[in-house]
Amino acid sequence: MLASILCVSAFCVELWRAMSGNSLSWAYVFEWPLLLGYGVYLWHRLLADERGEPVRPAVDSTPEEIAALEAWNQHLAALHAADAAERIEREGR
Repeated sequence: MLASILCVSAFCVELWRAMSGNSLSWAYVFEWPLLLGYGVYLWHRLLADERGEPVRPAVDSTPEEIAALEAWNQHLAALHAADAAERIEREGR
């Protein structure tokens, strides 16, 4: 939330500066919305990861790529389970 407020306010400031004649600010006028969009995308991916949603293969993926992705997801699940078991063991001591 704070990052989006920062990006929107920086966009407004740079737009005001660009309209006042600062030609370098035009680059920032386009940069801040892109940065905001990227931040929202990463936040969405982080939430999906937190919920445990697997990474979905692209529609045009080959069977080998899909198998590799499934193997990777299984590896990550095993690491997560081992980490959770270790944390429980540490807290139990």
